[in-house]
Amino acid sequence: MLKTEKSIEYIAHIRKTDGQKQMLSDHLLEVSKYSGCFSSRIGFQKAGELIGLLHDLGKYSNSFQNYLKSSSGLLKPDDDGYMDSAHYKGKIDHSSAGAQWLWTHFKEHGKKGIFIGQILSLCIASHHSGLINCLNKDGENIFLKRMSKDDEKTHLKECLINIDQNISDILSAIDFQDILNQILPHLKKLSKEGQSKIVYFYFGMLSRFLLSCLIDADRISTADFENLKNKLVRRMEKPDWKQAIKNLEETLLNFNRSLAINKIRQKISDQCKDKAFRAPGIFSLTVPTGGGKTLASLRFALYHAHKHGMEKIIYIIPYTSIIEQNANKIREVLNISEKDDWVLEIHSNLEPEMQTWQSKLVSENWDSPIILTTMVQFLDVLFNSGTNRARIMHQLANSILIFDEIQTLPIKCTHIFCNSINFLTKLANTTAVLCTATQPLLNQLSNPQYGQLNIPAENELIENVENLFDELKRVNIVNNIKVNGWNLEDITSLVLGKVKEKGNCLVIVNTKDWAQKLYISCKEKSPGFSIYHLSTNLCPKHRKDIFANINHKLDKCEPLLCISTQLIEAGVDIDFSSVIRFVAGLDSIVQAAGRCNRNNKRETADVLVINPDSESIGFLTDIKEGKDVALRIFNEQPDADYTSPQIMDKYFYYYFYKRSDDMRYNISKSFYGRDENLLSLLSDNASNPGKTATPTYLLRQSFMDAGKIFKTINAPTQAIIVPYQDGVEIIGELCSHSITYDPNKFYQLLRKAQRFSINIFPKVFQELRNVNALRKIRPGEEIFYLDEKFYSDEFGLVMDGNAQISLKNY
Repeated sequence: MLKTEKSIEYIAHIRKTDGQKQMLSDHLLEVSKYSGCFSSRIGFQKAGELIGLLHDLGKYSNSFQNYLKSSSGLLKPDDDGYMDSAHYKGKIDHSSAGAQWLWTHFKEHGKKGIFIGQILSLCIASHHSGLINCLNKDGENIFLKRMSKDDEKTHLKECLINIDQNISDILSAIDFQDILNQILPHLKKLSKEGQSKIVYFYFGMLSRFLLSCLIDADRISTADFENLKNKLVRRMEKPDWKQAIKNLEETLLNFNRSLAINKIRQKISDQCKDKAFRAPGIFSLTVPTGGGKTLASLRFALYHAHKHGMEKIIYIIPYTSIIEQNANKIREVLNISEKDDWVLEIHSNLEPEMQTWQSKLVSENWDSPIILTTMVQFLDVLFNSGTNRARIMHQLANSILIFDEIQTLPIKCTHIFCNSINFLTKLANTTAVLCTATQPLLNQLSNPQYGQLNIPAENELIENVENLFDELKRVNIVNNIKVNGWNLEDITSLVLGKVKEKGNCLVIVNTKDWAQKLYISCKEKSPGFSIYHLSTNLCPKHRKDIFANINHKLDKCEPLLCISTQLIEAGVDIDFSSVIRFVAGLDSIVQAAGRCNRNNKRETADVLVINPDSESIGFLTDIKEGKDVALRIFNEQPDADYTSPQIMDKYFYYYFYKRSDDMRYNISKSFYGRDENLLSLLSDNASNPGKTATPTYLLRQSFMDAGKIFKTINAPTQAIIVPYQDGVEIIGELCSHSITYDPNKFYQLLRKAQRFSINIFPKVFQELRNVNALRKIRPGEEIFYLDEKFYSDEFGLVMDGNAQISLKNY
């Protein structure tokens, strides 16, 4: 690829603040370096470097250069080559050229070269859109169509003429066989899985992983150019796990070991430490509620990370309500201050997929040693169609994933979750720990051919689980189901009576509607003690304040009542004398029991299970199906200990058998044109009409369709910032940045705003917009804040614009 010197400067970006140019060759080399570094985590360094080098090859076209210079003002309307940037925005293809070049060269190396070339070309072609379809739903091969796109649209020939000499020299020296030799052993490792559907799924995950490396590398290069200070604070070195271990051990020595329950917790923690030196893989941590899972799993993770040179510990938690609680506990025991930035809390996603250039620069990429996030956001990282979440996936490599309360995994995601965890543990040196008192049988699924976890028996971190449950038994679950159900008046009397009898009571309901009307009913009785309401309509900081008030009153033995949705039942460190639980899945009931007599201060305590006379849970499928199976267990074994592992195994056996057909993430015919499931779209696409015409050595996934469906069917929530306490000031500061923009300041404000945000469904979002309750923080930015008239001190979000107690439904 011999070239002559060019006098034209080829530019990647122009800094808006001072007009400084980032040369295209510099950008390509920097992205290549970062992408190779990230890809090396799975042994694909050379492939990562190559896609980084080629990702913006199309920017060497005169059309793109004229567009860039016109949009930045370097070209004026009267200059030759000037282009109306508003008209041409997004219309000049600069991602196909590099993909086509790579595809052409790998095709010369036979079937294996074609296969690997497709994966790498997909990444380049998809780095602005998220993974494109290989086959669309009608069977058309979108990938091959993209690779044969007319040169007049991709400008490949022109780009190869214009390319800078240093980039040309690197491309000329590429040894494609060397790259194949680096990759093929890893592909063979993935291919050992017997089921072709699962193997195809793994190769799809590999494509997404490499795309993640490319997107993050591209955005880091761009962000560092836009703000030179970024490099000074970017975390590139591995954490000092040894110091963290030292701090943890010093903290543990100061725990009060005179309490019997603390002695048991210490034993659990010691067993986790002892198993930490095993090889990376999938582990289970089956501990009764109140057994100290958070610190025990942290102890395992720190020693495991130190032993195997891992880079991150990521806690995946079911509800945002316990993120801050667990984060504060981790900071406390590790003696880490918030400003040290070791622990990152991700309460909500305030960075929308449809981003401006500014918000792209400040998007979170999980660049901290210890991260706490939710299962929803973790699944988005793996399956969401956009680039914002996909960017993060490579951070899961060489990391420890701790799934707190794994039983809350959405049933429809079961097979794709299991296959994803298997992929990460097989290829990416990832360890996964499944923590819960109610361990689901993810290694004993009804249809293992679609994927299940492989958990070696010796990888249960706790020895003699059944004995441990006997030692930590502190409550009895009592079946108080009535034939016609409990009405509001009866429940109110029962609840208030329990407070009078036991001193305090927690009621956990299945819907926000019941939480609100039971709260109002109890408050109208003027009981003379504190009553609290909890739901996800309250922002994390608001919920934290309520938890603090409750714990303070519990410590002082002051009477109180708390009425909450299920957000309180999994992992919240709180200890009530009595608990009443609306009937739901047995796993939920047992988790609710974990909030009763948690610290074993009483000889025994009862958890009453009741059924309301009317309840709108038809759309809450997981609750409805779990409730049915729990009632079956109650009927079959009326005298059983419902907290025991044996009963829980039976519950999940029934539950998973009943719902085995739901585990592939089914898609309705009305939505996709035929009966389909997400697992298929992300693997062999077995029902796709184009499958038979696609050689087995080509991918056939409908990646883009699957990503959009994953978001749509799950009714994606959107985060909005609410005016609670410091949230008012944060909203004001964010809005003030509409005039002068500082990416670092904006980023920090967004991180602070997560504690003052709630996630709402599309229907609620639209209703609020219709009454002008939501406003954008800045023009063109899809980040919204809530008008103060719609946020109540008692209920959080209220829909009537009157932030007072309201009898209206949410």
